[in-house]
Amino acid sequence: MKWVYWNRLYSSRFQASCMARRMEEDWWIYGYECPDTVEVFKSKKGRFGVRYML
Repeated sequence: MKWVYWNRLYSSRFQASCMARRMEEDWWIYGYECPDTVEVFKSKKGRFGVRYML
């Protein structure tokens, strides 16, 4: 399986981790399949993003 990257980068790790937690817990509300693995990563430019596997 390959990583799917969320389409936004955040300026702090806290913001990215909040989005990751929301992906893990709240996607079922909107009818989406919950991801198996969610991870916060740091880009080469120093910003933070979220990636996941379904």
